[in-house]
Amino acid sequence: MKDKDNKKDKLVTVAIHTYQKAQILKSILESEGIEVYIHNVNLLQPMVSAGVRVRINEVDLPRALDIIENISFDAIEEAEKPIKEKKMEVLVPVDFSEFTLKTCEFAFELAKEIDCTVKLMHVYFSSFYPSSIPFGDSFVVEPKTEGKYKDIYEDVESQMKELISKLNVKISEGTIPDIHYSYTLREGLPEEEIANYSKKIHPYAVVMGTRGRNKKDHDLIGSVTAEVIEGCRTPVFAIPENSPIHSISKMKNIVFLTNFQEREFLALAILMEFIKSYSIKVSFVHVAKKEDRWNEIKLTGLRNYFEEHYPNIDTDYMIVDGNEGILEALEKFVDENVIDMISMSSSPRSIFARMFNPGIARRMLFHSNTPILVLKSATQ
Repeated sequence: MKDKDNKKDKLVTVAIHTYQKAQILKSILESEGIEVYIHNVNLLQPMVSAGVRVRINEVDLPRALDIIENISFDAIEEAEKPIKEKKMEVLVPVDFSEFTLKTCEFAFELAKEIDCTVKLMHVYFSSFYPSSIPFGDSFVVEPKTEGKYKDIYEDVESQMKELISKLNVKISEGTIPDIHYSYTLREGLPEEEIANYSKKIHPYAVVMGTRGRNKKDHDLIGSVTAEVIEGCRTPVFAIPENSPIHSISKMKNIVFLTNFQEREFLALAILMEFIKSYSIKVSFVHVAKKEDRWNEIKLTGLRNYFEEHYPNIDTDYMIVDGNEGILEALEKFVDENVIDMISMSSSPRSIFARMFNPGIARRMLFHSNTPILVLKSATQ
């Protein structure tokens, strides 16, 4: 009996989370009759607290662990309803690399053009997940480990503030538009957190950087962008570091890659929302390895549809010989015709399809210095 009383008096840490997730976990555990204590909260700004400790009485540990194992924070966040209508966002995942500012410049210009705010996002990874490792009879987070967690957060927050300082200088100089923007720091895998955020918030577009032509295929930035493109239903702009284009308003020629799929008509409607205010020529291009009369007929049908629905847009239609390879044919066409952006429709695919048969959008990320816009239709 005395041992049980001691366990009731002894507090153990069951999780370390951001303030928001710690509060969610506290509410869930308390609803099950478990007394919860929150430690390490920034009293002045609780919403930016890092490394918040969720502590309970040791006697409640076994029951608490069973509950924690079945918690899905993503499902909880998805179920939460927004308190008020917010302006649409352009989401900009940033990694604080040398060309992050170029990506931000394109995003701020885009936000101005389509009347949106900008949300900067950085996703950091911490190898410490206390709720997912085996627990002994009494689990306590060591102060040294807890300090590492807090150091990681403070480091990325410092880098974000440094980026914000640079952006504010550019805004004051007039080199980027004075657009309302904010930021969020998230823990996890970048591609997963970006996709989860997009699913919950539904941003108008995602703008990401990529290395472009002649860079390593396994480059981290390009790989994350590729995963987001294939897993996210939001339109994604991929901006290579060597691209001379800083905004849609400066574009003159855009390619829309077509494979004559029904989903492309919905993707075209999305594309028009981005370019409708500008005098931009759209070239519909189909890459084929052999002559096929049906391709000509389908291209004519696409031309008729576009001229009927978008009569004020200058267009061109052509079939490009792909015998030398699809990527090579596209690169040649883009270079010869001074194309400012490549756009295409794409559908979500399984992980196995992505591993063994990478989509054209993914492959182009590593073979192009031209911005790419990947569009997903509402029916996908």
